[in-house]
Amino acid sequence: MSDALINGLAGAGGGIIAQLITYPLQTVNTRQQTERDPSKSAARDGAVRQMLEVVKQEGWGRLYGGLAPSLVGTAASQGVYYYFYQIFRNKAETAAQERWRKGSGDGSVGMFQSLVVAALAGCVNVLLTNPIWVVVARMQTHKKTNFGSPNRGLQSLSNDAIDFPVVEHLPYRTSHVIQELYDEAGMWGFWKGVVPTLIMVSNPSIQFMLYETLVKKIKRRRDLKAKGAEGLTALEIFILGAVAKLGATVVTYPLLVVKARLQVKQGLICDKRHQYTGTLDAINKMMRYEGVSGLYKGMGTKIVQSVFAAAVLFMVKEELVRAARVLVTGELRLIKSKSKPP
Repeated sequence: MSDALINGLAGAGGGIIAQLITYPLQTVNTRQQTERDPSKSAARDGAVRQMLEVVKQEGWGRLYGGLAPSLVGTAASQGVYYYFYQIFRNKAETAAQERWRKGSGDGSVGMFQSLVVAALAGCVNVLLTNPIWVVVARMQTHKKTNFGSPNRGLQSLSNDAIDFPVVEHLPYRTSHVIQELYDEAGMWGFWKGVVPTLIMVSNPSIQFMLYETLVKKIKRRRDLKAKGAEGLTALEIFILGAVAKLGATVVTYPLLVVKARLQVKQGLICDKRHQYTGTLDAINKMMRYEGVSGLYKGMGTKIVQSVFAAAVLFMVKEELVRAARVLVTGELRLIKSKSKPP
């Protein structure tokens, strides 16, 4: 089994576990990002209060809306990302060793090379898995409760500041979302938000750059020559993963909000302030009508969710990689011992 395949499968496993643990926070965060009413208070946008409101009004199930496609997307995204990341990383390490043999560099992959490797893997991941995440975003923001009287929709037309979300009363399944997206924009509908998402590859790029840099510093301090994160404890990997994700999230969060706004279903009310034709149009209107704070809606929730999820992912992935390598090494030793003549 190749090292790239081991890392790909381990990344998928770690991503699924992290997703299961933090999914309710992710659902709430998506709703916060797509809330277009600037008059709502910060307290109302709080993660705990919003989770309680969702449970009270819509039931526990809505906190896990879109979980099935999300798990598929997580497995696919993490698997694709780690698989190609390891392939590109191996090529970068080979190139670094070649330069070292020629008298240039120290034989290790530098910070810039790590950034490029993560960015390339991220681009491949985005182009292949974006349709899954559009479906997930639609299902996370879907609300099945009624706003009240039949005249509420007519009353809302006179209030330009509020863009009420569309309410569906029928079961909202993955097949419904797929058909809805296709009816809206054809095949291109499945790649809504792909531009800010491609720019967002800088998030995992920054994350992995920070992570690899921190790991390298610790290993140098301890004079460790082992490959990857070998030699570090699970707790140390957990902390390093959390720190790396925190730095990346703070820098790139506004792009997450823009991506979410583009991917969710647009309201039926003809308020052009809340209708976006593209990435730049979304940024311009959000800045104009909601202010800078609009680009950071739900950031506190996202930091808690993404940092914890990334920390769990790194920890589980590295443990799975270690287990797989031990298993493969053990199998090879067993094969070799059996092949020896008596």
